[in-house]
Amino acid sequence: MTVEEKLHNLGLALPLPSVPADVYRRARRVGNLVYVAGHTPNIDSRLQPEYVGVVGRNITPELAKKGAQLSGLNILAALKAEVGSLDKVKGFVQILGYVRSAPDFGGQPGVINGASELFVALYGEGGLAARMALGTNELPEGACVEICAIAEVEPD
Repeated sequence: MTVEEKLHNLGLALPLPSVPADVYRRARRVGNLVYVAGHTPNIDSRLQPEYVGVVGRNITPELAKKGAQLSGLNILAALKAEVGSLDKVKGFVQILGYVRSAPDFGGQPGVINGASELFVALYGEGGLAARMALGTNELPEGACVEICAIAEVEPD
């Protein structure tokens, strides 16, 4: 079963790859590694309004986790655009997740699980990456979550 068939079976679909708003690439391949830029919960390069806010203040951890899943889908879309097929992705090496957090919120790892659980569902052990989940006071456009990743891909 292909990775996109697995996505379909989960009731999910890839968004269109985001269009960089500033001076950067959404992904860059170096050898067998692809470095994926930070992605927020966007659809058609637009931050979805339900994911604007501060986790622990006006956004629940459960909603932020869904935002992290959408960020993960955007990471997958960037990977597909860079290497041509999600089936060429062997797994994830590292995930860095940022959660726009209220001062007393400490559940960042649970929020970033939205992306990590998606990657594990699609790639099994290969989806289980080294990871950091951090709280921050601001993210672009007021997003509640932003995630970047490093993935290992098959050689050309």
